[in-house]
Amino acid sequence: MNGPMSSGETEGGVAVTGISGNLGRALAKMLHGRARIVGIDRRAFRGKPKDLEMHEVDIRRHRAEEIFRKGRLRALIHMGIMHDPRMSTEDHHSFNVLGTTRVLDYCVKYGIQKVVVLSSANVYGPSPHNSNFLTEDSPLMAAERFSEVRDLISVDMYAQSFFYRHPDIETVILRPVQIVGPTIKNAPSNYLRLERPWVLLGFDPMVQLIHMEDVCSALVTALRPGVRGVYNVVGPGEMPLSVVLRELGKKTLPVPHFLARPLARRLFDLHLSSYPPPEVDYLQWNCTVDGSRFATEVGWTATHSLQETIHAVEE
Repeated sequence: MNGPMSSGETEGGVAVTGISGNLGRALAKMLHGRARIVGIDRRAFRGKPKDLEMHEVDIRRHRAEEIFRKGRLRALIHMGIMHDPRMSTEDHHSFNVLGTTRVLDYCVKYGIQKVVVLSSANVYGPSPHNSNFLTEDSPLMAAERFSEVRDLISVDMYAQSFFYRHPDIETVILRPVQIVGPTIKNAPSNYLRLERPWVLLGFDPMVQLIHMEDVCSALVTALRPGVRGVYNVVGPGEMPLSVVLRELGKKTLPVPHFLARPLARRLFDLHLSSYPPPEVDYLQWNCTVDGSRFATEVGWTATHSLQETIHAVEE
């Protein structure tokens, strides 16, 4: 069940990397009053609760270690992972992979009992060869066509190795499907907000969406003692892309698939579009996952309805 944490779970602080992002802010709101929150982010957290301890620091810097050394922490929620398709590959790799390595090393060094890493179901990648519902044991193939996802896969795989190397630490890796919400600015949300979204002629892939508040609920649930493992996290169901767009009242712009990718690349390079060209694959092929393990082993299910989740992109 998606109940509150027990009194025993509130002992010690919960460090949250990437807390100043829109999803991090929503998580802080949900965690507030349940745990002592220690926020870590390079960006300022404007309007933060007065009792939220905030550190504006890059997780790669030595100053970040002091937070773990002095913070009296019991858990880490690591969501400080950069997703900026316009940033250089070198910057991405340094922040995401090196940053993750360092904060997980601090957890070992300073006796953190619980680690929750927010990954994504995007690590599997859309493909014409995908089975209908990918399990947590499916290969992570997204980097074959989407090089910008390589760092996310590296973070996910490093967290998996950390899980096996440190069995004394309860490590949880969550892979949610496409996250949507009124303040979320990722590629799926931006696409669904287009006045006339592109669709590829002859293709109508299945889509899985999850409300940002349900993702926060899953992260909070993962803090429970005894929860450990790799879990896909799904919303209220899956549906064809055409059904989602019809529910939003969208008039679509059909494009032949052989023109879509070069056109998307041209618009992106000219800064006329914020939609990364490799994301076109999601308009053509399925990347649906099986979330039954999290539901069965942990007892978590999404609380927002399908209609609520679809309309969450409306600001």
